[in-house]
Amino acid sequence: MAITQNFDAVVIGAGFSGLHMLKSLRDKLGLKVRVYETGETVGGTWYWNRYPGARCDSDAYIYCFTWDKQLLQEWQWSERYPEQPEILNYLEHVAKRHDLKRDIQFNTSVTSAEFDETTNLWTVRTDTGEEVTTRYLIPAVGTLSTTNMPQFKGLENFKGKWYHTSRFPHTGIDFTNKRVGVVGTGATAVQAIPEIAQQAKQLTVFQRTANYCVPARNGKVDPELAKARKADYEGIAKRIRESFFGQEHYFIPKSVLEATPVEREREFDRMWDAGGFAFWLANYQDMFFSQEANDICADYIKRKIRKTVKDPVVAEKLMPKGYAYGTKRQPLDTNYYDTFNKDNVLLVDAKADGGIEEITETGIRAGGKEYALDVIVFATGFDAMTGPLKALNLKGRGGRTLDREWLNGPHTYLGISVAGFPNLFTITGPQSPSVLSNMPVSIEQHVEWITDCIETMRKTGKTTIEATPAAQDQWVAHVNEIVNATLMTSANSWYMSANIPGKPRAFLPYLGPEGVGGYRKKCDEVAAKGYEGFELA
Repeated sequence: MAITQNFDAVVIGAGFSGLHMLKSLRDKLGLKVRVYETGETVGGTWYWNRYPGARCDSDAYIYCFTWDKQLLQEWQWSERYPEQPEILNYLEHVAKRHDLKRDIQFNTSVTSAEFDETTNLWTVRTDTGEEVTTRYLIPAVGTLSTTNMPQFKGLENFKGKWYHTSRFPHTGIDFTNKRVGVVGTGATAVQAIPEIAQQAKQLTVFQRTANYCVPARNGKVDPELAKARKADYEGIAKRIRESFFGQEHYFIPKSVLEATPVEREREFDRMWDAGGFAFWLANYQDMFFSQEANDICADYIKRKIRKTVKDPVVAEKLMPKGYAYGTKRQPLDTNYYDTFNKDNVLLVDAKADGGIEEITETGIRAGGKEYALDVIVFATGFDAMTGPLKALNLKGRGGRTLDREWLNGPHTYLGISVAGFPNLFTITGPQSPSVLSNMPVSIEQHVEWITDCIETMRKTGKTTIEATPAAQDQWVAHVNEIVNATLMTSANSWYMSANIPGKPRAFLPYLGPEGVGGYRKKCDEVAAKGYEGFELA
């Protein structure tokens, strides 16, 4: 098929990353940019994830763009953690405000892209039959966008309805008088289960791994606090960019073992009452490094579970086992544990009973018992971080593919570039802070860095840039060295690629040593040294 158009840059995805990347390349550098988006409008994860209870779990005042200073003052969030429709509305407003949709092609998926070593251009192909060329290829596909749907035996025989949380009908689902089964108890399920339980005639939760949940404390934000934040947005932006997790959370600078029982109980209560990620990201500094310290923090949550859940047998099933607290994605609880006190809610410890054996015509069989269901909701997560990039079928120099290059786990430089794939920039890619940060903060940092890099290339007459194999190897070794000093590698989490059968076990994000702020400094130093570790030609 003939090439239909040539672009300076092609961006894949129109969520937070894609919108900001388009705005920056088009309006700051004056480039000709095309964005391809599979959905029918902007939003990314907030377009696709419409399950009951879907909402952000970073405070809204920092879960937004900081580059539009006027909008920071004008926009009013309704809650501490707004729901999916409100966040989607925000992104729609940004797109309209900056006239972004004219450069976005919706209902179009990129099926492959190949680098031509003769022209130094990427050829991008879509499912609509389009074929275009571009100098720069920038996947903004998100970290949790490739659905993980396990191959359950007999699913095709189920006579009822089934859905995955990341592909819910836009019209919603009426669970009234329905027998509903939810498979999974991760962060998504923790949001959805209390909502579904309010409607369903009977809700059966199939738990594979119990999670440590902490309270969200959602609600209206005090108007005076909101006003103070608006007056301090310059300071807020600076602090979250320099922080460890892209949030206004900071570790207690001592060991939990050094604190007296009374002192640490007071601190635990303070963080618990504050809600959100405070207990996870502002705890004692050795929680992620010492199992003894971690056990003390974890015990506090277990005591809360026992106090909340009335049936001690159910409480014991909900007790996390076999991994350290904080080493899995932290779910925020709004009536999650209370939900298991309801008469219409049943908890099945599928893992202890040998797992889900089969989906039958009328329900799910687990532990030798069949549970009759009208609707099944699969909250089984995603092929995180590497999955969305591999799905693009990218071919770099010599026809090399990401599947082959990442056979033993991701190999990147800074989580931005991959050796052998010139002019490919991955926003919040594997081995960058990404999912261990407040995402908009890391997205903005990458967009700014990529924009500055392309601007420098154009000013200095450089055609291609790519990571050197040596720099990439050093970065991969550094990422692994840092995480191996923590408890993170002990958990079978999606951070460790453990949720996908056959996926090589590897830690996917980047953890430090100074978190988001330290990583930003490293990237800036690389640029200041003439893009050290990159080959420009």
